[in-house]
Amino acid sequence: MFSVRGRGAARLAAATLVSGLVASSAIALAGPAMADGGADATLGGLKESGKIWIGDEEGDPIRGGLFELTVDGGGSLQAYCIDLLTPTDPGTKYKETDWDKSTLHDNPNAGKIRWILQNSYPEVNDLGALADKAGVDALTGDEAATATQAAIWKYSDNVTATPVDPEAKALAGYLVAEAAKAPDQEEPKVSLAAAPASIAGKAGDKLGPVKVTTTAADGAVKVSLPADAPANVKVVDKDGKAVTSAGNNTELFLDVPAGTPDGTTKIGLQTETEVAIGRVFGSVEGHEQTLILAGSSKSTVNAEVTAAWAKKGAVPAVTVTENCAKGGLDITASNEGDEDWTFDVKGISYTIKAGESKTVTVPVAEDTAYDFTITGPNGFSKSFQGVLDCKTAPSPEPSTGTPSATPSTGTSETPSASPSTPAPSTSTDASTGTTGTTGGDLAETGSSNATPMIAGIAVALVLVGGGAVFFLRKKKAAAGQ
Repeated sequence: MFSVRGRGAARLAAATLVSGLVASSAIALAGPAMADGGADATLGGLKESGKIWIGDEEGDPIRGGLFELTVDGGGSLQAYCIDLLTPTDPGTKYKETDWDKSTLHDNPNAGKIRWILQNSYPEVNDLGALADKAGVDALTGDEAATATQAAIWKYSDNVTATPVDPEAKALAGYLVAEAAKAPDQEEPKVSLAAAPASIAGKAGDKLGPVKVTTTAADGAVKVSLPADAPANVKVVDKDGKAVTSAGNNTELFLDVPAGTPDGTTKIGLQTETEVAIGRVFGSVEGHEQTLILAGSSKSTVNAEVTAAWAKKGAVPAVTVTENCAKGGLDITASNEGDEDWTFDVKGISYTIKAGESKTVTVPVAEDTAYDFTITGPNGFSKSFQGVLDCKTAPSPEPSTGTPSATPSTGTSETPSASPSTPAPSTSTDASTGTTGTTGGDLAETGSSNATPMIAGIAVALVLVGGGAVFFLRKKKAAAGQ
């Protein structure tokens, strides 16, 4: 959904303080921006949605449902939220990423979420068949999307999420119950990736190999070098034959003839393919809610490999990968030259000896932006930006199982400006960010002018020992509320 409510004060304060510390150390980090390939997309809005209670079935519900995204270079995606209490905005840039670099990295129910995606709307677009399974007469697209989102939140955020609409509620209950006993589904394959994303060597050698992973058809990946690459440098296979296309598991090398002046270039990979259901999308800049793919048209996907070579001296290569298990970034640096290479990260120097490869983990606080550059000889420079986003926001209430049919007497933990009774379904205009019946800017609907004051008070309380304080901050993008 488009931002329902804020995170706990402790987390907000921690993110704010650590962000300042990291900035003072001249390093900031982000995951999806560093991914080795895949789809890049821009968030449009909610396509089909409805009202959902979180926790008790009374009070103010929130709106959740199916998002639309537009793929850079062509194509469209549909996705659901897997980070209930984190906001997002129309226009947010997203990048395909792996489960272990996202909020799903330590979620034992990740496979159940994928089962729901494979067995519900829009992958199953026969609404009559879904209605039969849910035990109701009929379902609309809005009801099916609302039910699917509610069921996903059960397993992504460990909350009881109950659609206000009775038909949607019935489908959500069916999905939660069936997912609980279904075999877990494995993580789907990336649409396009190349590893390692950085290679190096001496002129006269073949640099690599680089392994291509893709869901595209064999030979459908276009392989190219930029126009400014040296004329005698080319991409080849293991036998030295020039390569202009590739497929899954293809190994590529960069042939740099002896006598080629020291330099660098990039190998570009591009294809069109459907992104697999269950792939995660994280925001490229800033901390926005994490999404999981529910549907894809044939879309443009890309990957890139940097290459460096020299006759003598240090010849570095660097890749950076988010490590959610350790709470930081894994920096893998190799030196294919004949002299040692020293670089600095966060005030610490690391020396990579000739012919050596080393991986170091740089701690990064959750929700913290990072932006740093590693340099080396012969103009070598690689920059990495992103936000470490490995955890969902704290759940507003403990999960009690499947959506209940009996309203409780408690109050909703997610206050909203909308009534608690079922509201007419609205579709979000992805191009304008407005809703069909309520009007207004999607990023502002449901927000509050008091948000800065609330956040400031929360940080102050944490600093003086009020760590137990919990509040719900109205977010900047609560669509349809």
